Amino acid sequence: MQKILVVDDEAPIVDAISYNLSKEGFAVVTAFDADECLARIASEQPDLIVLDVMLPSGSGLDICQRLHRDGSTIPVILLTARAAETDCLRGFEAGADDYVVKPFRMRELMARVHAHLRRANTEPAADILKPVDEVLQFDWEQSSIQINSDRREVKRDGAPIPLSRKEFDLLTLMAMNRGRVFDRQTLLARVWGEDCYVDDRTVDVHIRWLREKLERTPARPEMLLTVRGVGYKFQG
Repeated sequence: MQKILVVDDEAPIVDAISYNLSKEGFAVVTAFDADECLARIASEQPDLIVLDVMLPSGSGLDICQRLHRDGSTIPVILLTARAAETDCLRGFEAGADDYVVKPFRMRELMARVHAHLRRANTEPAADILKPVDEVLQFDWEQSSIQINSDRREVKRDGAPIPLSRKEFDLLTLMAMNRGRVFDRQTLLARVWGEDCYVDDRTVDVHIRWLREKLERTPARPEMLLTVRGVGYKFQG
C-alpha cells in the first residue's frame, strides 16, 4: 500500500485530504508543522507528500529545497492560497512537482496524486535507458562527466553528483541524443509524461539545477546549451 504524507497546519484540511486518500486506498500519515514533517519523512518514508506552503516552524518551500538538495525522489504537491504566477514558479524552483491553489476540488487533488505516483513508479522511457553497466563519458577542456544508467549515477571529474530522479532522466535523455535540439514540450512528454500537471517552466528550472550541479560556470554552460526560441541541447 502506497503511503502519503499530508502536511498542513489546518486540521480540517488535513482531515478532509486524509479521508479522501484513504478512500482511494492509500495509507496516510500526517504532520502539522515543518519540524514534524521532516520527522515523518525520515521515519515513514512516504511515496508522495502533499505539503502546505505556510507552516509553523518553517516553510513548505524550505522543505522542498532541502529534499531537492538531498537528492530526494519523493514527489511533492504544494498547497497554497496564493495563485500568482510568480508564486507558482517559486514552488517549482524550490523543487515541488506540482502546485495546487486553495480552495481546490478534492477530485482534482486526487487525480494529481494518482498521476504523480503513476509517473514515479513507471520505468524511464526506452530512449532514457542503456544496457547494464554501459557508461556514457563526455569530456571537455576542463571537466568530464560520466553517466551510469544502470546505477543511476553521475560523476563530474570522478566525484559523485547527487541528482533527483527527474534531473537524472532529463540529463540522460539529452546526453543520449547529444546535439539534438529538444523543445520544452518534448522534454516534458519524455521525462515527466503526458499525464503530469506541470508546465514548460519546470523544464527551465531543472536545466538550471543541472547547470548548477554539473557546469564549471553555470552562467556560461558548455554542456547544456540554450537554443534561443526553441529549447535546449546537450553539447558533448
